[in-house]
Amino acid sequence: MLGYVIPLCLVMLGLALLLAVLRLIEGPSLPDRVLALDTLYINAIGLIVLFGIWRGSELFFEIALLIAVLGFVSTVAVAKYMLRGDIIE
Repeated sequence: MLGYVIPLCLVMLGLALLLAVLRLIEGPSLPDRVLALDTLYINAIGLIVLFGIWRGSELFFEIALLIAVLGFVSTVAVAKYMLRGDIIE
C-alpha cells in the first residue's frame, strides 16, 4: 500500500513546491513573499522526510532538521528586517 501512497504524496508535495515558488516570484508584496518562502521550506522538509521514509535512510531526516533550523533563523531575520530595516543592531 505504501508503494502507491508515497509516490503520490511526493508528486503532490512537488506540486505544492512549484506553487510556492510561483507565489515567491509573483508575490505582490514583501509579506506575501516571506510567507511563500516559509511555505517553500516547510514543503521541502515534508518532501525530504517522505523521500527518506521511501528510501529507508536516516540521512534525510538529519537534512530535514538542518533545513528546519535554517528556515526558522531566516524567517526571524527577514521579520526583523521588515520591522526595523536592519538585521544586526
